[in-house]
Amino acid sequence: MYSLNSTDYAPDAFEVRVSELLVATAEGGDALISSAVTEVLHLLREKLHMDVVFVSEFVDGHRVFRRIEADADKRVFEEGQSHPLEYTFCQRVVDGRLPQMVKHWSTDPATQALPKLPFPIGSYLSVPVVLNDGRVYGTLCCFSFAENDTLTQRDLKKLEMSAQFTAKRIDEVRVRDAALADRSTTPDRTRHH
Repeated sequence: MYSLNSTDYAPDAFEVRVSELLVATAEGGDALISSAVTEVLHLLREKLHMDVVFVSEFVDGHRVFRRIEADADKRVFEEGQSHPLEYTFCQRVVDGRLPQMVKHWSTDPATQALPKLPFPIGSYLSVPVVLNDGRVYGTLCCFSFAENDTLTQRDLKKLEMSAQFTAKRIDEVRVRDAALADRSTTPDRTRHH
């Protein structure tokens, strides 16, 4: 992970914006994935020149798409759609069977035995979304239909930073929801009868 205090590192506009969103207060609402996360997905798609960016959650042996950022004509998944986790690239990244960055999907040795998809993948990036308690919530992934030779380790770091931001937002909402649930089940002892 980049140290923002390092003298040899100057954050770009994307990293500055994600940092601003990280320090902003959590917004209200019921969704675990806030509109700020949606904004980060949009920024990632533009900055990394990807066609699809998504946050998935691992639930009961399935990968569930929670947020997807793609142009309408490039949406190959829909929010709420799920697949058995064991067959997903997301799970393969989390357990180390697939690298987090694949620039040349069609020729990379790590992808040759994988099942073919009904759409092309040129380049692919994926990192786990790890919650404060150490549990893997799911993944933050992006891919382009064409190969992208310009991807670098710094791009992967941008994805990691965004996954940390996403995890922070999910943790904040869960803490808030737990506090609200506690208040609703705890009798109000301040009332006098």
